[in-house]
Amino acid sequence: MRLFDKLPWLACLLVAGAAAPAIAQEATEAPAAEAAAGIVSGIDSGDTAWMLTSALLVLFMILPGLALFYGGLVRTKNMLSVLMQCTIITATVMVLYVLYGYSLSFGGSESAFWGGFAKVFLAGVTPDSELGTIPELVFVSFQMTFACITPALIVGGFAERMRFRAVILFVILWVTFVYFPIAHMAWDENGLFFGWGALDFAGGTVVHINAGLAALIGALMVGPRIGFRREVMPPHSMTLTLVGGAILWVGWFGFNAGSALSAGSGAALAMINTMVATAGAILSWAGIEAVLRGKASMLGAASGMIAGLVAVTPAAGFVGPLGAIVLGAAAAACCYFFVQVVKEHFRYDDSLDVFGIHGIGGIVGAIGTGFLASSGLGGVGYEEGVGMGAQIITQMMAVGVTIIWCGIVSFILYKLVDMIVGLRVPPEAEREGLDLVEHGERAYVY
Repeated sequence: MRLFDKLPWLACLLVAGAAAPAIAQEATEAPAAEAAAGIVSGIDSGDTAWMLTSALLVLFMILPGLALFYGGLVRTKNMLSVLMQCTIITATVMVLYVLYGYSLSFGGSESAFWGGFAKVFLAGVTPDSELGTIPELVFVSFQMTFACITPALIVGGFAERMRFRAVILFVILWVTFVYFPIAHMAWDENGLFFGWGALDFAGGTVVHINAGLAALIGALMVGPRIGFRREVMPPHSMTLTLVGGAILWVGWFGFNAGSALSAGSGAALAMINTMVATAGAILSWAGIEAVLRGKASMLGAASGMIAGLVAVTPAAGFVGPLGAIVLGAAAAACCYFFVQVVKEHFRYDDSLDVFGIHGIGGIVGAIGTGFLASSGLGGVGYEEGVGMGAQIITQMMAVGVTIIWCGIVSFILYKLVDMIVGLRVPPEAEREGLDLVEHGERAYVY
């Protein structure tokens, strides 16, 4: 009986053994058949894994990184308003990016200014679509996080006084008419800046100059906070600001090294440059404070950290590590000057110094890239036939177009939003704080 009980199992083993050669032959022939049909995938698992990670790192920069960094810098009564703005902006732009943002940026149009409507609703983008060595959907996700963080940066310019609904309406219009076109100009092969040969590895023009200028215009149009220059308005939690800043630094490796779109030497160069440029900027800002004020502050170190990260963004894949240190230190000095001298002289209320750090840092980084990319200074060099002078002029042209486009369109959009819903909360609401007035809750319970 025991033998008969085992007969079914023996039969299965015999069948499997007989079928094994056929299965092995089929497995061997399958790739050959795919190759003959011209459908061999170019997807690289290492590149794909890195780009998946990079997209998550950039999302991590926004939530919780930027939200905590900004939240710590405002007063207690406005902490939740900043967190809420960052959260809803991220969710809104993600949806817009799938609906039409990716198409307007990378839709395949031959226009130098926009990508067209060919990929609206991600038409033609499937799990099998490839872009280089990664699935196109991974590229979409990565670029989508860039589109989310850029308008989130803007809210620091008018923090503590702008209506929540006005912020969201402005962001919807701004990404549509400013961010998506500039992204196309800089990063699409048919884009204006790309055609010029401008160097913008991860978003000096697209992200930082764009956001910084929009924040400045918003600060001027909304007006200063009640009590500005008459009351002390210190950050309510430098602890949270440093935690948020540290998260931004970690996430920035996805931002910069991820922009190589592969896990190779380009990502390696961007990674070390992101480390050392930031270190140089922290030391530069803290050193300037120590000399001019007698004390180096935590707020200054955090500001230097972001200034260095901003400046190295366009340069990360083009300059050498020593050049990155110089760029970070120089950017921190320029940003310090604008925050402490220019802002005080003109008396504008850029609440969290978005223009002073992102706008100025982005300009220094974009133009500095043209200088420090020289192979003689440790960079990767220029395209054949292009010299340092020509490259710097190209960088300045890209910066100039970004400033003009963003400045004019942002001004019009702020005016439009003001006409529709009003930009600013009433004075009594501002005094009480946006947390309770706009969202009905407090950050802290005492």
